[in-house]
Amino acid sequence: MAKVGIVMGSDSDLPVMAQAADILEKLGVDFEMTVISAHREPDIFFQYAKSLEEKGVKVVIAGAGKAAHLPGMCAALFPMPVIGIPMKTSDLGGVDSLYSIVQMPSGIPVATVAINGGTNAGILAAKILATSDQELLGRLKDYSESLKNDVVKKAGKLDEIGYKEYLAQMKK
Repeated sequence: MAKVGIVMGSDSDLPVMAQAADILEKLGVDFEMTVISAHREPDIFFQYAKSLEEKGVKVVIAGAGKAAHLPGMCAALFPMPVIGIPMKTSDLGGVDSLYSIVQMPSGIPVATVAINGGTNAGILAAKILATSDQELLGRLKDYSESLKNDVVKKAGKLDEIGYKEYLAQMKK
């Protein structure tokens, strides 16, 4: 049973939304993913958003660009946490999407990650679920430890070969 619903307004958002799916997969979290438009097919969207709770979804990750209504509409209809991913846009670089998602009215919160922040959305969804799942919490702790170890290893390599050689290797 999917614990996270991943929804996007356009398939052009898929590369960013796939980042959320990838990290959830890595952490062993079940999810479902779909493309649905709150503007172009509102009846289908309403049916989808209202069905999530009965399907066992605990968190929604919704990505949208420009007017970015999808995350807010999910939050209006779905009673559990919604994480919004503002998409980078060609017109305003995603700031339009960011403002649209983060400026929700009182009573309809949407947790918002960075523009194109798919990975962080997936991690935040997993952290929300981990409040009641000790095994998932353990996997998140292991993931955080691996991030720390990667930084320590890079620092050691930088110390060993110097910044010029390190930079040259990065450019290869």
